[in-house]
Amino acid sequence: MTPPIHERFVTTSERGLRHDSLPMRLYHKAKRLGIWDPREIDFSQDIQDWQRFSDSEREAILSLTALFQAGEESVTLDLLPLILSIAREQRLEEEMFLTTFLWEEAKHTEFFRRFLDEVAHDSSDLSRFHTPSYRTLFYEELPKAMNALLTDFSLEAQVRASVTYNMIIEGVLAETGYHSYYNMLESNNVMPGLRFGIGLLKRDEARHIAYGVFLISRLVAQQPDLWEIIEEQMNRLLVLALGVVNESFEDSADLTPEEIPFGFKAEDYLSYATTQFTKRLARIERSRSQTVEQVYQEAEE
Repeated sequence: MTPPIHERFVTTSERGLRHDSLPMRLYHKAKRLGIWDPREIDFSQDIQDWQRFSDSEREAILSLTALFQAGEESVTLDLLPLILSIAREQRLEEEMFLTTFLWEEAKHTEFFRRFLDEVAHDSSDLSRFHTPSYRTLFYEELPKAMNALLTDFSLEAQVRASVTYNMIIEGVLAETGYHSYYNMLESNNVMPGLRFGIGLLKRDEARHIAYGVFLISRLVAQQPDLWEIIEEQMNRLLVLALGVVNESFEDSADLTPEEIPFGFKAEDYLSYATTQFTKRLARIERSRSQTVEQVYQEAEE
């Protein structure tokens, strides 16, 4: 591919920056709300809580953290091709937001590793918690879909990448996982530092998913027949995402409610995931009958 050349720059043209567009609003939110340092979170009470946990409680926390830790590293590693794809199209406002997106994913990676190092004091190989469905999604599907953008510049490749990243990895697994993880700790009044950090992560992820829904909606408005690809990708990967949940809870299937560490059940995760997923999918489906301008207008409301 011939390297692109610049014919003009929008910020020195009459167009300027579109501050009312969703990507720029998310960019401005990221500047206000995303400035937090994983190293400043107070883990002093978490250390005390960890020391009094039972072995099964520690194992439950390690299992969940291991899934989040590798997941955050994976999305940090795999996001760059999407940024390059958006940059090739010279969508400046979207690229500006995506620079904060990558930085935040890197901070999430740092946050969980700090918890493992300073609270759990665990340097073992936590990939033992990565179930078959998890490995398929994070070791194979996500990098494959994202890195395809390095050589495939089609809208089809973009929509597959965004569905995989934003709708499945973030929307089904990450956001709903954080929601349930936080509520589990909150209801047991333990790990205030971990809870505080997860609250910040949830806020970051909400911006990421909002952009993903916008991006997929814009792509469908540009090319409505992309909907078939979206349905195929979502249906195929949703099976794997739900498989991650079910496989992660296999060991607690025969336990009584009193025996389950922290009372955390798969149903708590799945009900929230289903609600969020359905709501976002409905928004994307609506874009099949919209113009790109209408997608922008609705996102600005």
